Amino acid sequence: MLQMRLDNGVLASYQQCHFTPDYWRNYTVIGDAGRLENVGDDGGDVIHVWTSRHSSARHPDRTEVIAAEEGTHGGADPRLVAEFLLFAREGGATDTSPVAAREAVAAGCAGADSLRTGSAPVDVAPLDPDLVAHFEVGTTEAGPPSRAGV
Repeated sequence: MLQMRLDNGVLASYQQCHFTPDYWRNYTVIGDAGRLENVGDDGGDVIHVWTSRHSSARHPDRTEVIAAEEGTHGGADPRLVAEFLLFAREGGATDTSPVAAREAVAAGCAGADSLRTGSAPVDVAPLDPDLVAHFEVGTTEAGPPSRAGV
């Protein structure tokens, strides 16, 4: 279990269990607007959404069916690679953020470092603000990296 305090003050945890008898990845997100949890992670499986408080286990307030897609990881891998190649070749806005990807990997590395040091807290070093601004989704249409001087 990795326990985190995000830059905006939000407390979060990430857990993995490699001893479960079922094979899918199960995610639960709980916040002040409700809770969601997937039951399976393949096409046709469902995401349960609760938006109202219950005093006991209840059916979700609504469900969302996961669309069936071709390719690995439910079709996410081919779309991710295609978006990356489009960005690298032509630039433009992206749906995903390389900064967010770096932060996710850095959090995992910090968690591993914490395990190796008796569970001591580990800070993730911030990125240069200019680099963050370059990749900010929705505000910048960054192009491919400059090849000048290479």
